[in-house]
Amino acid sequence: MDIKTVLNNLCFAKMYTLIKNLLFLLPAEKAHYLTMRLFRWFIALPGTERLFEIESKPFTKDGLTFRNKVGLAAGFDKDGKFLQQIDYLDFGFMEIGTVTPKPQSGNPKPRLFRLPQDHALINRMGFNNDGVNALIKRLSKYRKNNRASNMLIGINIGKNKLTPNNEAVNDYTFCYKKLYDLGDFFVVNVSSPNTPGLRELQNKDELRKIISALLEIRSHMDRQKPLYLKIAPDLNEGQLDEIISLQEELQFEGIVATNTSIDRDTLEFTKARKVNDIGDGGLSGRPILEASNRFVQHIRSKSNMTIIGVGGIEDAEGGKSKFDAGADLIEIYTGFIYSGPGIVKKLVQMSEAQA
Repeated sequence: MDIKTVLNNLCFAKMYTLIKNLLFLLPAEKAHYLTMRLFRWFIALPGTERLFEIESKPFTKDGLTFRNKVGLAAGFDKDGKFLQQIDYLDFGFMEIGTVTPKPQSGNPKPRLFRLPQDHALINRMGFNNDGVNALIKRLSKYRKNNRASNMLIGINIGKNKLTPNNEAVNDYTFCYKKLYDLGDFFVVNVSSPNTPGLRELQNKDELRKIISALLEIRSHMDRQKPLYLKIAPDLNEGQLDEIISLQEELQFEGIVATNTSIDRDTLEFTKARKVNDIGDGGLSGRPILEASNRFVQHIRSKSNMTIIGVGGIEDAEGGKSKFDAGADLIEIYTGFIYSGPGIVKKLVQMSEAQA
């Protein structure tokens, strides 16, 4: 890396810090959408592409070729509105969603909260999204206009809030069928803490119904696209072992470990009063790094399945710890918000050095 590149990266990092400090004065959800709109303008400026260029070796897993091992987790772009910007940042892959069959507004605002001292977020978004049909239109347009893009797109699917658990399989199969041709891979989300009763679907019998139904649909498709399951970091070891055994039984491709946590004991610096005032929601960011790593390590100790590690990664050291625990690929979200776009290049370079 030449000195000019180093200086450009330093200037960009300082600029992001300044912008972040200003955006953190706004409510978190409003700042999120404003940031992506500003970025849409920024990448139109001449020469900005040099700030995000990443040299990396392709990585093949489950029949897919990832341009690098670093992805963007579900929740950041629920409706596929910012695909162009995310591709520009040179993520190897990303997850759209969580998408549900019908549009839903999610939980009342405010529902996204920053805990800056802990480099964390608490969210109780509640699967707010425009629904399957809106995503089909948006993603179809993107695919048509960006045929040269080699960023893989996964689709994270869930159930509507008003769908009872005994009918949940219908929501998952509906999303899967409608979106199958548009996704490179799919992720089953039964682990968000923000839809009442959803986590009950993580028990082995309920999971078997959902995943078996999806695999049956896939068996009739010309192309067998990978299917992953996203799990919560709050499962006990017995529950985790049941999911591992279910993967061995059904042979879906792997697990995304992990989603957000309802545990607040890992917070070190945020005052208890502030946490109590925020209330319910899933905790993400630095405080869940170790819990997520333990899950990845436990799964790897018992299986050769694909593991996408997510949770608490905010720098190269955190990403390395996830790979060391046994992850094949990693995703970021909260760390991306706190550390800025430059974290993508650092993580890719770290993963390349490890290979």
